[in-house]
Amino acid sequence: MDFDVVIVGAGPAGLAAAIRIKQRAIAAGEDVSVVVVEKGSEIGAHILSGAVIDPSGLDALLPDWRSDPERPLTTEVTDDRFYVLGPAGSIRLPNMLMPPLMNNHGNFIGSLGNVARYLGTQAEALGVEIYPGFAATEVLYDENGAVAGIATGDMGVGRDGAPKDDFTPGMELRATYTVFAEGARGSLTKQILARFNLAEGRSVQKFGIGIKELWRVKPENFRKGLVQHSFGWPLDTKTGGGSFLYHFDDNLVTVGFVLHLDYGNPTLSPFDEFQRFKTHPSIRETFEGGKRIAYGARALTEGGWQSVPQLAFPGGVLAGCSAGFMNVPRIKGSHNAIHSGMQAADAIFEALAAGRENDTLETYEAGWRKSAIGRDLKPVRNAKPLWSRFGTVLGIGLGGIDMWLQTLIGVSPFGTLKHRKADFQSLKPISEVTPIRYPKPDGVLTFDKPSSVFLSNTNHIEDQPVHLRLTDPSVPVKRNLPLYGEPARLYCPAGVYEVVYDDEQAKTGPRFVINAQNCVHCKTCDIKDPSQNTTWVPPEGAGGPNYPNM
Repeated sequence: MDFDVVIVGAGPAGLAAAIRIKQRAIAAGEDVSVVVVEKGSEIGAHILSGAVIDPSGLDALLPDWRSDPERPLTTEVTDDRFYVLGPAGSIRLPNMLMPPLMNNHGNFIGSLGNVARYLGTQAEALGVEIYPGFAATEVLYDENGAVAGIATGDMGVGRDGAPKDDFTPGMELRATYTVFAEGARGSLTKQILARFNLAEGRSVQKFGIGIKELWRVKPENFRKGLVQHSFGWPLDTKTGGGSFLYHFDDNLVTVGFVLHLDYGNPTLSPFDEFQRFKTHPSIRETFEGGKRIAYGARALTEGGWQSVPQLAFPGGVLAGCSAGFMNVPRIKGSHNAIHSGMQAADAIFEALAAGRENDTLETYEAGWRKSAIGRDLKPVRNAKPLWSRFGTVLGIGLGGIDMWLQTLIGVSPFGTLKHRKADFQSLKPISEVTPIRYPKPDGVLTFDKPSSVFLSNTNHIEDQPVHLRLTDPSVPVKRNLPLYGEPARLYCPAGVYEVVYDDEQAKTGPRFVINAQNCVHCKTCDIKDPSQNTTWVPPEGAGGPNYPNM
């Protein structure tokens, strides 16, 4: 099938691009064909974010969204708090000490998945074709090496790679321009970055993992509009991360934990740190008598300003978290995703109007740093590298000073700091660390991975090729296990990876087991594997989590 524009990913960036192109085409009286492919079973099924949402992107894309009775965001922030947690207590930081850009008043609390669903209805009303349940698995190129679209994956393939009775071949969706808006660590984006060397001259990309639960709490524990951010316990001062509680809608509270993936202790488990966090005296009271109703996890791009790769290449562009537009101190990226989708759309529409095909959209690449995205990311560019270099106490303090100086006089004493190494390079050998031991979950406030994955509504057809591919199947046991204790079994928040020890009397050694059906598509394994031996690829279309309100 041939289209003017193919968009990979029905998240905020991809849908914003689709809407903006159609808006421009309708205004100009032109007919531009746009198709969006989405690997989730429906729009929003794979969308996960905090989420306190800066509405600037929505305001720019759909100026009348606030008056729409179907609007996806209704809870405005009314109380904004910051805490430092210790083992037994907490200290609230005065809001007046926080740089103005950290202020959340004027933002909304809600579900980014519901925002995506809303954008999907707006896109379809404009004539955009949207195909959920179809995973883009291959980039197509023309005879000159330019991107010429994508191909969706085959369906009905058995674990042995042979077609089953219900086999359906994938489809080629060819395009004049292709937008890759897959989110953090997209599988096709990863290929595009390497093929066109888009990260040359940029700082290495950094990532975090965000783990989230949605609770319905007792009315007396609910504070509608409250946004609460914290850092400190249970993490040590050398391990970066933070946590949040957001109260919204009717007695709903989102609780989340973000851990920077440059941590060093291979026995650390992000999932279990999150469970421990909920037991803090100032946190657990919110959930007493409440019920956990949803769970999910997702990788986040944290490199920021200095790690954004070249966005345009022959025949295509990167947008949203595929490009790395998250603001780490604010823990926000959806507004920049929408802005980037709109900017990509403008460049594409102007190229189509000029009769161009499959060339490099230089205006998109040249414009973002001077746009709203650049103005959002530049003042916070040193927050992450300062945190990584100096630890939580000094690093956050220096980052705050840096943001204040840029706010007041527009100058940073640090210039632009580079990130020193990739996240997978930060793990220490297990012989050099003190192993972390976690308490057993109580099933009331703290939980295990299997029950959590159940709440994510994750489902995969089991008789299909494993979508978590090992370059060398022997590495987990021969290298990662003796050197690091095989950290995959810990950094995965869904229990996908196990080291199984058979009967010693049978003289069989440990086996590395991949429970691919548990995968929530967070991509952490693709990022953190110290041997870079794991590659995440899309499973059969519609597989994965089905988040209802995340």
